[in-house]
Amino acid sequence: MATVISNKKVAEGVGLLEVESSLGGKPGQFYMLRAWDKYPLLSRPISIFDAGEDRIQFLYQVVGEGTRRFFELRSGDQLQIEGPFGNGFPEANGSVALVGGGIGIAPLYYMAKTIKNADIYLGFSREPYLTEEFQRVSNQLHIQVGGTVLDQINFRDYKTVIACGPHGMLKAVQSMQEEIGVPNHVYVSLENRMACGIGACLVCSVKCKDGRKKACTDGPVFPVEEVVFND
Repeated sequence: MATVISNKKVAEGVGLLEVESSLGGKPGQFYMLRAWDKYPLLSRPISIFDAGEDRIQFLYQVVGEGTRRFFELRSGDQLQIEGPFGNGFPEANGSVALVGGGIGIAPLYYMAKTIKNADIYLGFSREPYLTEEFQRVSNQLHIQVGGTVLDQINFRDYKTVIACGPHGMLKAVQSMQEEIGVPNHVYVSLENRMACGIGACLVCSVKCKDGRKKACTDGPVFPVEEVVFND
């Protein structure tokens, strides 16, 4: 169990939850969170937004009953956390672009703090949020409201591109990489539904070119060329 330090609304239906924990984790990893007893049945996978020696932050969007209950948490409340899980982002050297769409921006802040030289591209359908925080950890920050943030990025400018966001955006990232054909490294962090976080239930199965893999243990971060995105 972890004690809630704070839980603040940062945009409509989006919360930033901070808890006391020394478990830590790498950028790109996630935790299974649970703020209830029997219902809902499953814990919720939430990526690490930031972590310190005795605290972890989670950025989440209210999309159902579980995340609605997260939104109701207050300082001093108890939260069950398990993790960290997943492979996390790879080491990135040279020129780096971090690309996030919607709540897919969540794991990129911690990564940006780690490498300190990244250009960050954030896309929002409506109001932007946490832009001041991202500005402080970026080399250059690019914001897109409406449309697609991918219109602002030239993959040829970067040795490494890391993207997280909705399915359609990640599929477009793959198409852009295939069209350009440059020898840089492009990775995507998948937002698959998960039930256990440890690879036992197969709910988060990912279709890859060399067979099925698990987003929770083999991922959630994959080289973009490995993933088969269905329409």
